[in-house]
Amino acid sequence: MHTRLTLLAAALLACGAAYAKPLTVCTEASPEGFDVVRYNSLTTTNASADVVFNRLVDYDARAGKVVPSLASSWKVADDGLSVSFTLRQNVSFHRTAWFKPGRPLNADDVVFSFQRMLNPDHPWYKTSPTGYPHAKSFQLDKLIKAVVKVDARTVRFDLNQPDATLVPLLTMGFASIYSAEYADQLARSGNFDQFNSQPVGTGPYVFQSFVKDSVVRYAANPAYFAGKPNAERLSYVITPDTAVRAQKIKAGECQISLSPKPQDIADAAGAAGVKVLSTPMFSTAFVALNSQHKPFDDKRVRQAVNLAFDKANYLKVEFAGSAIAASNPFPPSTFGYNKAVKDYPLDIARARKLLADAGYGNGFDTTIWVRPTGSTLNPNPKAGAELLQADLAKVGIKAEIKVLEWGELIKRGKAGEHDLLFMGWAGDNGDADNFLTPQFSCAAVQSGTNFARYCDPALDKLITDARRIANPKQRAANYAKAQQIIKEQALWLPLAHPTAAVLTTGNVSGFQVSPFGRVDFSRVVVK
Repeated sequence: MHTRLTLLAAALLACGAAYAKPLTVCTEASPEGFDVVRYNSLTTTNASADVVFNRLVDYDARAGKVVPSLASSWKVADDGLSVSFTLRQNVSFHRTAWFKPGRPLNADDVVFSFQRMLNPDHPWYKTSPTGYPHAKSFQLDKLIKAVVKVDARTVRFDLNQPDATLVPLLTMGFASIYSAEYADQLARSGNFDQFNSQPVGTGPYVFQSFVKDSVVRYAANPAYFAGKPNAERLSYVITPDTAVRAQKIKAGECQISLSPKPQDIADAAGAAGVKVLSTPMFSTAFVALNSQHKPFDDKRVRQAVNLAFDKANYLKVEFAGSAIAASNPFPPSTFGYNKAVKDYPLDIARARKLLADAGYGNGFDTTIWVRPTGSTLNPNPKAGAELLQADLAKVGIKAEIKVLEWGELIKRGKAGEHDLLFMGWAGDNGDADNFLTPQFSCAAVQSGTNFARYCDPALDKLITDARRIANPKQRAANYAKAQQIIKEQALWLPLAHPTAAVLTTGNVSGFQVSPFGRVDFSRVVVK
């Protein structure tokens, strides 16, 4: 009997060791930080909100609907002026070397998480040097009258007006729920910035350490309310070069590689021990034209840029068939998409005439800003910038390419320092407002996410009113008009709606590619 028990114990240990194999993910860039409410890049969301934190609700892309997360249920009042959330019981915050929670999640944590973004008098409000870009862009300070603790497990959002987008909006990374208890501990010591360097959440993985441009390490959360993750340890190995990421997959040094180039995908399709997972992405690659910089304050110049660009050639070179051309700010599958809006054709003669009419018949000098390394939305940044540079030269525009490190590009782009900026935007919940408010509202100029730096009262009213309308047909009508204005004003050079893809080793299962670029490694198994 003793021998049998020993053998059984050994077998169970062996199974447990195999079950708990570590997961290494090759990512494209360092996160800007881990206090996700401060930032708007997908890279930072993936490294913080997606692994360390949870939100009240999530968005199920397959089902196309909002689903429970930290809130087990919610109810919108009949007049639309309040939304009440009931919290799950016994949800634990992470236990770390720097914080030991004294209680489970409760309504105080939800109230804190939103008040720090919305209330200028809150002691944590001024601790973010970059502000709160999403909260500002979506004008949550004007929408939300109060976040009220009804009881320990009930929170009510009181609104100044009904808003059809609020609950889906709360699936976004910036709506992550923080520990008010941890915040109080840091406030007492005056160490506010530790929120950004040593995060504490309720998510599937517990933050361990971060070495910039090298690696982020996490450990599985044994008390995760949705069940302990399969991989005992998770590492984000920061690997900017897409080709190197692909090589690490083939060598087994990474089990998952994010944001492969189209060529890497084609090469991997025939490689032994490598899998390609993909789905159409709810995102748009674009070049933002800074309407606050001359001569791009003249719509004729912006239209000329669109007319001079050979988009078909760009798509062929950059995406090799893995993306469709973009005409509007969001993909054709989006509710409210305006099929009547047609793309600018390639028309050099008309571009020259518009430049001449605007007083730039002899052209002008400008700059093109681009990141150094590839991503799903911009597989080969330098090559893409050179294609645009060559096309603009044909109409007399001399463009200098400036390559900026990703964090610097985001920071200075939000400050409006660019002329032409290669950028991309991924929605979080399938709603057109997820693009229109952060990219084209007047509030988003102030928050920095409106990279065209364009504020038009008529456009802003269409976007704002659509959020308050419950009737889908009326909302769609507003969105259709908004898209027409954006096209007429040529605020973007829309590029592509790409396919989201990842590479994995053959021994990986349980990972699903999100059309929103989000990641969930909690159910991944490495055999």
